[in-house]
Amino acid sequence: MSVLLNGIRQNNFLVIGRAGMDFFPHPAGTKTEEATEFRSGLGGSAANTAAGICRFGGKADLVTCVSDDSVGRYCVNQLEHYGVGHQHVRPVGGEYRNSLAVYETRVEDHQTVIYRNGAADFQMSTDDVEALDYASYGALITAGTVFAAEPSRSAAFRAFKLAREAGLPIIFDIDYRPYSWPSPQVAEDVLSRAGEMANMIVGNDEEFGFMAGDIAKGQAKAQALAESSASIVIYKMGEKGAVTYAGGDVITTGIYKVDALKPTGAGDSFMAGLMAAIAAGFDLKDAIHRGSACAAIVVGKPGCAPALPDLAELETFLTTHPGPTAT
Repeated sequence: MSVLLNGIRQNNFLVIGRAGMDFFPHPAGTKTEEATEFRSGLGGSAANTAAGICRFGGKADLVTCVSDDSVGRYCVNQLEHYGVGHQHVRPVGGEYRNSLAVYETRVEDHQTVIYRNGAADFQMSTDDVEALDYASYGALITAGTVFAAEPSRSAAFRAFKLAREAGLPIIFDIDYRPYSWPSPQVAEDVLSRAGEMANMIVGNDEEFGFMAGDIAKGQAKAQALAESSASIVIYKMGEKGAVTYAGGDVITTGIYKVDALKPTGAGDSFMAGLMAAIAAGFDLKDAIHRGSACAAIVVGKPGCAPALPDLAELETFLTTHPGPTAT
């Protein structure tokens, strides 16, 4: 576990995964089909996590591919805006396009539509990841989406291998998105293999259940991974909080209850807040609570990346909101 925590404490992350464009109807509560005005923001789990880390003063470089068009350039400009390093973001031409998410700022009857046909980020290659100087970073972060298609899948596994050889700990967010995968069977096999190579694994009850082949076996799967390969496994359960397995310890944590405006963006903000808190020297339980507070902040505001908190906003939230619950 010391390798993992020491790597995170360097507060300098290599983040592998997609950057996309988000559209959300304005004002909050508007249905997409009734909207006359939309706002835009940076999207993609990896890009959002990297942006969140930078909002807290950490360093993060993103590795991905974007479309060689105005939308791809928008994503790069957004990375620049949040302070995310984009020297390893490669534009690709042809018919490849950036992912686009259209989601609503409302919880009841919430609608999200994802466009992922011919996704540019799936064109990340082994050449892209072999060109990286892994030793210059403290830890590698990625989400399961990078494994959903080739050549990105092989590139991500190659990055895991090179990171391990360089002594870099791997933080893996399962982030299972069925629409990105050719079949559930392929996803179960690939995500399980990726999980076995990671030092830290973060996922919700459904994602661990999917890896186990049965949602009822999800928590047992999380515990088994902590006992066999990963130093820290965080099993998230929504409103019920989370159970974390770390070095033989079992840590139960709650959530901060808020009136959510939308259900999106919580996981990326949780990851960013968790990394920032560990890097700042908080113990694991407090770091998980701070990550949960970041998730609560993001679901309470429009947008995903635009809703990410900085340190001042997080501290204000912690002093003005009761919680966490169920600890």
